[in-house]
Amino acid sequence: MEREYIKLDQFLKLAQVVQTGGEAKRLIQSGFIMVNDEVETRRGRKLYHGDWVDVDGELMQVIMESDEG
Repeated sequence: MEREYIKLDQFLKLAQVVQTGGEAKRLIQSGFIMVNDEVETRRGRKLYHGDWVDVDGELMQVIMESDEG
C-alpha cells in the first residue's frame, strides 16, 4: 500500500501560498522552495506526512489526515 502524498504545487495552493497552478510553477522553478532542507524545483514532488516545506523562510509542515478510522 502506497503512503498518502500531496504534490508540491497542490500543497502550495492548499496552504494559500499561491492562487493558481501557474503561480506555483513559477515560484517552484525560481528556486525559492525548499523541501526538507533541499532546494526543490519539481512541482510534482511528492510530499508525505511530516515533510517540511520552506517558502522563502516560512516553514510549513505537511500533515496528512487519514480517512481511515
